[in-house]
Amino acid sequence: MSVPVIAGLGTAQPPSASQDELWEGFFSRHFTGTTRSLAQRIFANSGVTRRQAAVNPLLEDVSDWPTERRMRRYQVEALPLGKEAVGRALTAAGLSAGDIGLFIVCSCTGYATPGLDILLARDLGMAAETQRMVIGHMGCYAALPGLGAASDFVTARGRPALLLCAELTSLHIQPSSARVDTQQIVSHALFSDAAVAAVVTPGGPGYALREVTAVTDTSTADHMTWDVTDAGFRMGLSPKVPQVLSRHVRGLVDDLLARHGLTSSEVDGWAVHPGGPRILNVVERELALPPQGLAASRATLDEHGNCSSPTVLLILDRLGRATPAARRVVMLAFGPGLTLYAALLDRQG
Repeated sequence: MSVPVIAGLGTAQPPSASQDELWEGFFSRHFTGTTRSLAQRIFANSGVTRRQAAVNPLLEDVSDWPTERRMRRYQVEALPLGKEAVGRALTAAGLSAGDIGLFIVCSCTGYATPGLDILLARDLGMAAETQRMVIGHMGCYAALPGLGAASDFVTARGRPALLLCAELTSLHIQPSSARVDTQQIVSHALFSDAAVAAVVTPGGPGYALREVTAVTDTSTADHMTWDVTDAGFRMGLSPKVPQVLSRHVRGLVDDLLARHGLTSSEVDGWAVHPGGPRILNVVERELALPPQGLAASRATLDEHGNCSSPTVLLILDRLGRATPAARRVVMLAFGPGLTLYAALLDRQG
């Protein structure tokens, strides 16, 4: 039986702005009163130098838009971004859209019907028989269950699958009149926009998907929330999240590697979702990683911010383009639940 392989990755990002520009040009006025100095410190210590935004607050303030208007704009902006990422992934894999048997779309920042899955399938020329799946509201870890579903399909059907993660967090800046807390400031300091597509095939060169696994601590379900409000989607991010990760991440990774007769010292690529500098510090400490172990994750946070579900795929793309490319990779991502997902990959060919 052929092993499912990530045969092609494609990335697409809207124009970027520096963190300093975003602060000086918008957020320094958006946060007022006693919260302004706190917000300035959080922005400065975010680990982010540049971020991408399909709807740049320096050019267009969406903070007072109703949710309906934001959702309409999501479709306008996400469609070309998704098309670009998918086109690049298909080219990298040497396939056409008509070859795809299953098309999976992950997104928690916008909803519409017909959605990206239908519109992109139409515009790119996928077969009428192509199956589709939409994964919504799983947040920052959605790429990994998406890869798991793609892997299962490829194994069972022997046909290629395509995963697209597309997030436009820039559409969800909250009104200046809304209740402002530290959690809200952190989310506005970290989040960014991106689309990344991955083609999974039965065998061939690329990153073989050996296993996808997860653990959920439902006792901490209130630690990370993403609420639909009349003024867009509002993030809730408890400062206790790193503590929860510290309880679970070592066991999750050790068990995953042990099932394949491996230890962490045999992993040369770590694609860890950069939920923020504290998250990366906790993972580094708990897994006892070497000083450069999370270099790709920190560089991605620095250059792109936290793009939600596409972020771990951005890091995997960076690891695959490095010289030399990472041979064995563990992907880790975290999100609502509180949920930790992990995947083990190794390079073929």
